Amino acid sequence: MLLIISLLMIALFIGLLMTKKLSALTALIVVPTFFALIAGFGVETGDMVIKGLRTVAPTGVMLIFAMLYFMSVTDAGMFDPVIRRIVTAVDSDPVKIFTGTVLLGFIVALDGDGATVYMIVLSAFLPIYKRAGLSTLKAACLLLQCTGLGNMLPWGGPTARAATAVHAETSTLFVPLLLPLLACVVWTFVMAWILGRHERSRLGWRRDTAGSHDITLEEKPCVVWRFWTNWAVTVALIGLLVLDVMPMAYLFMLATAIVFLVNFPHLSQQQEQLARHAPAILSVASLIFAAAVFTGIFSETGMANALAQAIVDIIPEALGPYLAVITALISVPVTWLVSNDVFYFGMLPVLVQAAGHYGIAPVEMARAALVGQPVHILSPLVASTYLLVGMLKLDYAQTQRFTLRWSFITSMVFLGSCLLLGAFPFYQSAAQ
Repeated sequence: MLLIISLLMIALFIGLLMTKKLSALTALIVVPTFFALIAGFGVETGDMVIKGLRTVAPTGVMLIFAMLYFMSVTDAGMFDPVIRRIVTAVDSDPVKIFTGTVLLGFIVALDGDGATVYMIVLSAFLPIYKRAGLSTLKAACLLLQCTGLGNMLPWGGPTARAATAVHAETSTLFVPLLLPLLACVVWTFVMAWILGRHERSRLGWRRDTAGSHDITLEEKPCVVWRFWTNWAVTVALIGLLVLDVMPMAYLFMLATAIVFLVNFPHLSQQQEQLARHAPAILSVASLIFAAAVFTGIFSETGMANALAQAIVDIIPEALGPYLAVITALISVPVTWLVSNDVFYFGMLPVLVQAAGHYGIAPVEMARAALVGQPVHILSPLVASTYLLVGMLKLDYAQTQRFTLRWSFITSMVFLGSCLLLGAFPFYQSAAQ
């Protein structure tokens, strides 16, 4: 019964979202609540939602203050010299702008956190997109590739979960994946070239007339000591985030308070900053906490586990020798449907146990289970994606539809590279 209800819930949720019958905010709250009541959970639903809210609360607080932080330092002119140099380098060429977006995206993605990528990269590049008239939808697609791949670093989350689930050393699991990841990085730069050429054609950009499309930035008065203080705080913040010495939420709260004191010392100025950015921040924060309703009900009712077990059960025994590849292929849609915790801690151990009969090592299964991460980043359960969509003022469903095909190709590049380099086997005969 729970399996049927979970399938119906997911189908209705996706359908309402893709057909634009409901907003993401409304669907995330109404749809799971409706199905929880149908399943007979009644007042227990409230406790499930509270558990979901507790799970996302640190992320929600972090995003609220992180958005306020980067919006404030951008208003203070901290990124203006950087933007000016980038504009000089790219000379309004869409290919160069998208290539620069990917380059900076991968550099920032080294900290393994998607929200940081979006805030830092868009703080630098969003004014360029606007002045050049580029498609922010295509920029979002490229940044989602950066975060989907960066998420697979050992400190990004999924890799650590997979290693823990199969009781393997993280380094043992990850090292054979380095070259496949680099292949995906190369593919993302190819994507930037392809999408950049599309934009050249759409905008009528030509190299011999590039000068007429030059982007200029408004000169803003800037107090030197404030400028360097902003950069010092930002560098220290990023360093502390990478070192993971304190909770991200608290670090961004503290950094926001500091830059407010530095750049907007008067109470009226701080109130003006809050009022200016409140609509964008509220939009993202409300989606994050609405997503907690969906995840809380989906997990706590047992729907997520029922769905995971059903997927394992339908794999025919004859396909056992191909379980590593099957796991890789399954990970693409399943990690979009369920959280990483459900997939890696609930479903992967069952697959590993079955694969053991065919001589497929647990660590090989764990590597295969990471193939779906470039698509997982598009999941409605990933909070940081709402931040990206909110900052670029995009439609969530449209972003999903456009990016899905490109992210699927990225996953297939990763899968092909893993098979070619022997990270996990295509076929493994039964253990002797």
